[in-house]
Amino acid sequence: MEGKNQSVVSEFVFLPLTNSWDIQLLLFVFSSTLYVVSMTGNSLIVFTVASDPHLHSPMYFLLANLSFIDLGVSSVISPKMIYDLLRKHKVITFRGCITQIFFIHFIGGVEMVLLIAMAFDRYVAICKPLHYLTIMSPKMCILFSVASWVVGLMHSLIQLAFVINLPFCGPNVLDSFYCDFPGFIKLAYVEAHKLKLLVFVNSGFISVGSFFILIISYIVIIFTVHKPSSSGSSKALSTLSAHVTVVVLAFGPVMFIYTWPSSFIHLDKFLSIFDAVVTPFLDPVIYTFRNQEMKMAMMRVFKQIMVYRQIIKHLHTDHS
Repeated sequence: MEGKNQSVVSEFVFLPLTNSWDIQLLLFVFSSTLYVVSMTGNSLIVFTVASDPHLHSPMYFLLANLSFIDLGVSSVISPKMIYDLLRKHKVITFRGCITQIFFIHFIGGVEMVLLIAMAFDRYVAICKPLHYLTIMSPKMCILFSVASWVVGLMHSLIQLAFVINLPFCGPNVLDSFYCDFPGFIKLAYVEAHKLKLLVFVNSGFISVGSFFILIISYIVIIFTVHKPSSSGSSKALSTLSAHVTVVVLAFGPVMFIYTWPSSFIHLDKFLSIFDAVVTPFLDPVIYTFRNQEMKMAMMRVFKQIMVYRQIIKHLHTDHS
């Protein structure tokens, strides 16, 4: 290859999720519905936290950041997948594939750090309540937010730097519905053992390590709450259970996809659909229905919107 990128592949072809048109139509309706609901739910959380003064606290600041990232999770894969479900020839350009890979890992890295920040927030709130506002200051919240974006950017760029100039001279068929490193590297015209190891270390090992750090921190919090000297806090445990559920949903599919043998291709596809479509839908549901304060805030925002609507309607009537 004389040290240059001799790629002749200008586009990649996705294999269909199923050969049954009826199942594809069902997946189209299912995915479209969840996509619209997840975009609406996460947007509503961001808007509610930003507009309701009662929610101007570290916990809800981080939650709004997570919901904003979930908007990205929904938008990177789902629209293209939903569009392709109605197409016979499912393709993506080389540049589009690289772009999709970049944003998948960028957003994934941001989400990982935000979940760790939210776990730290719950630890301080439950285990050190008297120092909560001092430790979780506005400066600390902004630091967590900036750190999440920097880590996400570095996490994605480090991997892309090693694969962006890989030569692609042969097959261009991806047995998937989106572009990601494992399938992308397989099609490269090189020996990819070292690159596969890089992906495993950067995505698989980091996700598994972060997951176990989070689970251990939750166990510490639960033991602290159940100590005789600790004041019982059912609200804290309820909030904590929502965090644990979201962490399992976020990390479970990712850990399997990047650490398990690639022979389980059908299970990989199912988990990928779950991670891309279902998880962004479940996150706002979990945080809304498990949080009375959030439900009350949404009701207040809804009432304010109705009041503004009535005012605008009256002004319009008066001018008429």
